[in-house]
Amino acid sequence: MKAAGQKKLMLFSGRNHPELAGQVAEQLGIDVAPTKFQDFANGEIFVRYLESVRGCDAFVLQCHSDPINESIMEQLIMVDALKRASAKRITVVTPFLGYARQDKKHRGREPISARLMTDLFYTAGAHRLMAVDLHTDQIQGFFDGPVDHLFALPILADYVASQVDVADATVVSPDAGRVRTADRWADRMGAPLAIIHKRRDPDVANEVKVHEVVGEVEGRTCILVDDMIDTAGTIVKAADALFEQGASKVIAAATHGVLSGPAAERLQNSRISEVVITNSLPVPKERSFDKLTQLSIAPLLARAINEVFSDGSVTSLFEGAS
Repeated sequence: MKAAGQKKLMLFSGRNHPELAGQVAEQLGIDVAPTKFQDFANGEIFVRYLESVRGCDAFVLQCHSDPINESIMEQLIMVDALKRASAKRITVVTPFLGYARQDKKHRGREPISARLMTDLFYTAGAHRLMAVDLHTDQIQGFFDGPVDHLFALPILADYVASQVDVADATVVSPDAGRVRTADRWADRMGAPLAIIHKRRDPDVANEVKVHEVVGEVEGRTCILVDDMIDTAGTIVKAADALFEQGASKVIAAATHGVLSGPAAERLQNSRISEVVITNSLPVPKERSFDKLTQLSIAPLLARAINEVFSDGSVTSLFEGAS
């Protein structure tokens, strides 16, 4: 008896962002594997794959979007089902990894939920993790297996560069924690760097107090860069600080558009000219607004999945990028 020995790539998608999964499948030239989902009356999730997955190289794509805990649980159940159905290798693809901001203890008696997340996926049966622009690089070390950390910077930066006069542009970090990201942007665009110093109230979530701008922004187009926009408090207050220092125009760019609560209204009513994000998270109609531009990361995910499947180099996708 001889085994076929032919590797088989299969793409599976949760229910939160089927549009992105469809775009990735189209780029790969395959179909999303048929899957049955069911919600029981008490809220429990049931998953069953409608064709054999034995021996396949499985990629499970799920965006951890609202409702985030259901999204995560659904993906964990999908991984468990694949493990019990004898998939050869399981790669969890999370363009936006939930709980990534809880990556360390700020004070005593707090959890490190990002580590818990990676432990859950590993225990469920995942062999590999793929994510786009993790909140902090050290999260790669939380997962006890290979982690493919992808960057949306080339997609975002190239688009922004096509919309502005780079000679008059300044890349701005909204806080000290994003300086390395802003530095990569500045290198890629050939633009100077500025930093906004801010302080948060440790007892009030999502509350930001902007202090001072370090760098040359007067009369320039400022590009505010971050990994995500959640309630938009940071970005809007940072933009106000830039205009106070004489900036002529502000564009905001971030990989993940969480856009919680008042974010859409805040951004639409702000002096920011354009908000550029990727489709790492779905943006429902009620959270969309006129200034919003959404770029697709499907080609990036498809290339990375193909490199992993063919035992190629994911790093090669970013060689030459700062």
